[in-house]
Amino acid sequence: MKTQVEHAVDGIITEQMATVAHDEDLSPEYIRTMVAEGKIVIPNNSNSTPKPVGIGKGLRTKVNASIGTSSDIVNYQAEVRKARIAEQAGADTLMELSVGGNLDRVRREVLAAVNLPVGNVPLYQAFCDATRKYGSADKLAPEELFDLIEQQCEDGLAFMAIHCGINRYTIERLRKQHYRYGGLVSKGGTSMVSWMEHNNRENPLYEQFDRVVAILKKYDVCLSLGNGLRAGAIHDSHDRAQMQELIINCELAQLGREMGCQMLVEGPGHMPLDEVEANILIQKRMSNEAPYYMLGPISTDVVPGFDHISSAIGAAQSARYGADLICYITPAEHLALPNEDDVRSGVEAARVATYIGDMNKYPDKGRQRDKAMSKARRDLQWDKQFELALMPEQARQVRDSRLPEEEHSCTMCGNFCAANGSKALFDGDLQGDKC
Repeated sequence: MKTQVEHAVDGIITEQMATVAHDEDLSPEYIRTMVAEGKIVIPNNSNSTPKPVGIGKGLRTKVNASIGTSSDIVNYQAEVRKARIAEQAGADTLMELSVGGNLDRVRREVLAAVNLPVGNVPLYQAFCDATRKYGSADKLAPEELFDLIEQQCEDGLAFMAIHCGINRYTIERLRKQHYRYGGLVSKGGTSMVSWMEHNNRENPLYEQFDRVVAILKKYDVCLSLGNGLRAGAIHDSHDRAQMQELIINCELAQLGREMGCQMLVEGPGHMPLDEVEANILIQKRMSNEAPYYMLGPISTDVVPGFDHISSAIGAAQSARYGADLICYITPAEHLALPNEDDVRSGVEAARVATYIGDMNKYPDKGRQRDKAMSKARRDLQWDKQFELALMPEQARQVRDSRLPEEEHSCTMCGNFCAANGSKALFDGDLQGDKC
């Protein structure tokens, strides 16, 4: 069975490409061309039918939500509820990142619960299984890792974050710089570095990259090149270890695309705002514009409990400068396992951020909704305002909870409503479409 990339190269517009074109109001031929060039991906799996979602050049910036059990909290029903809440709140993709309990069970139950493309990090289960079986994650056998990747593909995952860019050379770069203010923050990346150091061996995911690609190609699964050495503090942003891994991942993205596999490149992490544009420019240039999946980025390290706001600021900048998929951050980041309310808040904050970024990335078409909203507010057309709102249910709920005496105003201003006042003052002169 051919992949989306192989069909596109052959000039074939698949059902998934046609759906993405319709959803994005673009031509199917544009989508096909971009998929063929590796600039758009559509996470997919031949064993399942996830909702077609396009990620990449010229498309709306997408939002990913991450859920999953921990070694401290295992509640399968809660993870299913979180998955459904993420979908209802408007997430475009979902990552199931469990590390506690029966990992096969939670993955399969989440896959059955939503229509979104679902991804994961196979290293999590590989090292969890090795710890349970051998007493140490460092005793994982590479063959077990490859077998697990295939099993998870068979279950229906649409994309996988796989840490192929960590190799002996990247670890050497980390050693030679002699510092990391935030240490290593990727669970899968840290475990792989530990395995390599303990066994004095190369990362099998890098060493046998063609085998990784072959497995994912078999199911038309998108390979997301994970960043195991990403910065976990803004003072580590763009250090030599992170940049070396990014270079390797961009090289691998090209190789995987040439082999007919859909490829994403993952980005940081923690990053100050003045570095966002440069980071995306570098990734796009080195990867021939492969879709970029940004984890946040969190833009300051001092707001635990409000990291969804910090990351929304970073995400808006990232979307503006060309990032294609944003992984949400919840208020629980750095503090606890996210609950259902955290998931909803994280998705909503990321959706606001990506909308703002897209307004500036695509100003010609991205600001028309805002113009319509401004006119509806000016004219006190409340139903129209709710129709145009990014999250109308929440807006309507707030208004209904504090209704005014005059139905056309709101309780913020009441009798001192500026819109009412200007309407009377200018006798309708401000109501025309040209203003």
